[in-house]
Amino acid sequence: MMSSVALAASASFVPFNSRAKHLARLFPGFSRRCGETNISLSASSQQKGFRFAVASSASGTNGNVAEIPEAETAPQLYSWPDKKRPRVCILGGGFGGLYTALRLESLEWPDDKKPQVILVDQSERFVFKPMLYELLSGEVDAWEIAPRFSDLLANTSVLFFQDKAKLLYPSDHLEVNGPTQSSRGGSVLLESGLLVEYDWLVLALGAEAKLDVVPGAIEFALPFSTLEDACKVDHKLRTLERRNFRKESAIRVAVVGCGYSGVELAATVSERLQDRGTVQAINVETTICPNAPPGNREAAIKVLSSRKVELLLGYVVRCIRRDVDLEASEKPTKSIGVAQHDSEKYILELQPAQRGLQSQTVEADIVLWTVGNKSLLPKLEPGDRPYDLPLNARGQAETDETLRVNGHPRIFAVGDSCALRESSGRLLPSTAQVAFQQADFAGWNLWAAINDRPLLPFRFQNLGEMITLGRNDAAISPSFIEGLTLEGPIGHTARKLAYLIRLPTDEHRLKVGISWLTKSAIDSVASIQSTLTKVLSDS
Repeated sequence: MMSSVALAASASFVPFNSRAKHLARLFPGFSRRCGETNISLSASSQQKGFRFAVASSASGTNGNVAEIPEAETAPQLYSWPDKKRPRVCILGGGFGGLYTALRLESLEWPDDKKPQVILVDQSERFVFKPMLYELLSGEVDAWEIAPRFSDLLANTSVLFFQDKAKLLYPSDHLEVNGPTQSSRGGSVLLESGLLVEYDWLVLALGAEAKLDVVPGAIEFALPFSTLEDACKVDHKLRTLERRNFRKESAIRVAVVGCGYSGVELAATVSERLQDRGTVQAINVETTICPNAPPGNREAAIKVLSSRKVELLLGYVVRCIRRDVDLEASEKPTKSIGVAQHDSEKYILELQPAQRGLQSQTVEADIVLWTVGNKSLLPKLEPGDRPYDLPLNARGQAETDETLRVNGHPRIFAVGDSCALRESSGRLLPSTAQVAFQQADFAGWNLWAAINDRPLLPFRFQNLGEMITLGRNDAAISPSFIEGLTLEGPIGHTARKLAYLIRLPTDEHRLKVGISWLTKSAIDSVASIQSTLTKVLSDS
């Protein structure tokens, strides 16, 4: 739901009649006779719907007071604090959305043109996704990589709404064959029922794991792309570790996909389990991280080999199913009133993607899925079907090189929501590095558009690639020094420093930096004590 503080301070509710034709199919009880009635909002604060006084002009009577059920409640129009200053709505609080908002806040604005900015995200926390793996290893705490939006935006003028976008009503498509200037960009209907009009819109809704490509993946596989995903995986691993404590049976983990995410996950889990478990990583390619720099790939192979991670390369997962024999022989146990299959096991049927390989099956206690993702834009249904957003096959919005959506000059798209190609024709990868840079350009181009200045074309600058391989291991291949790869503890330290610099605000960077230094000092003291104890015991 939307932030109660922002709602109480900034929102007023009035009937929204001018868009009745768009809302007729959504709220038939409200707009069935919109053209023949006068509708006013009564002073009622019921939770299950508002009371409307309906005076029918056709019948000439005073009408009756009718209560509209929650499902048919009219949208509530958000009242912006300032009627004159530009209005910017940003959908999505990931790297693209949050960093665009912070960029807008950092720029110098004329007094009458500094935009009012609303950031909408369904979660209360921003998640620094490249460091989710450190949650599994225990190297970082949740607050360090998942701070609350309210804390990050406390010293800014950006308003945060914890809500979810439902429908989009763009009006800027009229500029294509109409006036060059439009007084309004459109509006967004949120799931809470709030209707937000905007002058400029930024689409930064991100992506989610694509599990519907393999039978059984939705039911039995765990994705790893959100904070909730990481918590579920950590909880499952803890359950398995407790179950197998002092037992000879090893925990079996299957990781589907050997791109960056799959390799980082396999390296982190294998280090955590050590001799208590085995990790099998499955990939359709005959190598891991096929698009990575050679130095990163070689470092990853060396680490995975040292931790005895079994690589099943050249295979695709045909299906995932529960172990039927185990299911029939064991009944679910109850814990805190909830039925749980603590001993549940799964079978992965693998089909060869390369010649010379044989089909095989893999048994696992937990299946981790890192293959593919899909944009969340298709879930944001446009209210005007003839003016749908131009989406590619991945569900990303097609944009020009200034990051404006084609045909919609008042809508920008960044990160996973943006489909932009390099000069070579290759689609830009959906990485944090790309989202960082696009947010910087989107913020600047919004400034330019509001101040009637030329917009800048986005040019991606590849600064290099990083991969984490455990608590004290990583690999970095900077783009400015060809052939150089920093590995091991040096790579690990360099990676953490690079990400520390990229954290959203100065205040959060300071808190996290102090926390990391404290942990490092404690670890160093513990290591010295352990070494001294060993030396003294040997002597």
